[in-house]
Amino acid sequence: MYAVIATGGKQYRVTPGDVIDVETLPGEAGAQVEFVPVALFTDQLLTGPALAEVKVKATITLQDRAKKILVFKFKRKKQYKRTIGHRQNFTRLKVDGITGPGIELQTQEAVQEIPQEAQQPAEPVAVEA
Repeated sequence: MYAVIATGGKQYRVTPGDVIDVETLPGEAGAQVEFVPVALFTDQLLTGPALAEVKVKATITLQDRAKKILVFKFKRKKQYKRTIGHRQNFTRLKVDGITGPGIELQTQEAVQEIPQEAQQPAEPVAVEA
């Protein structure tokens, strides 16, 4: 299952556990980010208000700049040459989970953070007919 989120004028296909680089978002490393509304969610056909309730939760892991790109301008026979460089800022995100109406997808790390009592299924109860 995956969701499509939109940020920074681009769309990204994400699943829980993915690490993606997006355009710069405000916040320090370790901050939580939530994407609402989601452009698309698979596995269930969700439309209208149900799709608007789907949320993608992610954690900022890094604020950095990409490798330098050299831009070289040149016009032949005119003795014109210009070299400039550019480094784009980016934010690295780790997708923690996708939640919504009847949907609860999380990474294995997020599941391990839940106390063991909450992970244990309830004891079966004997029912006499």
